[in-house]
Amino acid sequence: MHDIDLDGIATMLQIKAAELRASVAEVTGQVEADATIGSCRRIGESITQETQQIADASTAESLQRTLNQVRDAQKRLESGGFGHCVVCGEPIPQARLEFRPWAATCVEHAA
Repeated sequence: MHDIDLDGIATMLQIKAAELRASVAEVTGQVEADATIGSCRRIGESITQETQQIADASTAESLQRTLNQVRDAQKRLESGGFGHCVVCGEPIPQARLEFRPWAATCVEHAA
């Protein structure tokens, strides 16, 4: 295994998960709060609002996907599988784990 601080990684993952949960809550709260479009609004305002809601929903999906990856990394850390590619089982390069601690695959299988 790498010469990597697993306690430090666990802390980083906890912090990242908390940040992502807060961001998801913020973005989804905006979508829900703006969900109703008043009938007295002008067409341009409605289109702008709908476009923003679509962008917010896309952002929320991306944040949730990353949060799921962080949670999966936490599970791998607990089970002893952290740092190994979930596809081939080979060690994930330390530089990749330092850059993205929730990486589940080696560079070869990242695509």
